[in-house]
Amino acid sequence: MLPKTAVVSVRKTLERGYIGTFTVTERKKVVREDHSTGFAEAQTVTGQPCRLSFTTSPAAGDGDTAALTQSVKLFCAPEVNIPEGSRLTVTQNGVTGDYARSGMAALYDTHAEYVLEAFRGWA
Repeated sequence: MLPKTAVVSVRKTLERGYIGTFTVTERKKVVREDHSTGFAEAQTVTGQPCRLSFTTSPAAGDGDTAALTQSVKLFCAPEVNIPEGSRLTVTQNGVTGDYARSGMAALYDTHAEYVLEAFRGWA
């Protein structure tokens, strides 16, 4: 376990590398005026600093194809909660994309890491 001063120092260093921002949008159940239920989108986090990391590797296959898979990882502050099933809109280097959280966060004292996948619509 790192001393608190070391954690603060490491966190500041990591945060200097956050070159993007993201917004978390959740789909929440609402009751309409006519008492019917439906869903509405609500932004729960906006303008949060982050960094996306991309890793490309050969896909498992028959060996004759040149298929590649890409893994996308989001780095952000550890206190930010990204609920499962939410949509993340990330802008980095002038490019904006929509993603969904595809796994549990790896939480550290200094940052959180989320594996993302392309957002394909609300479940």
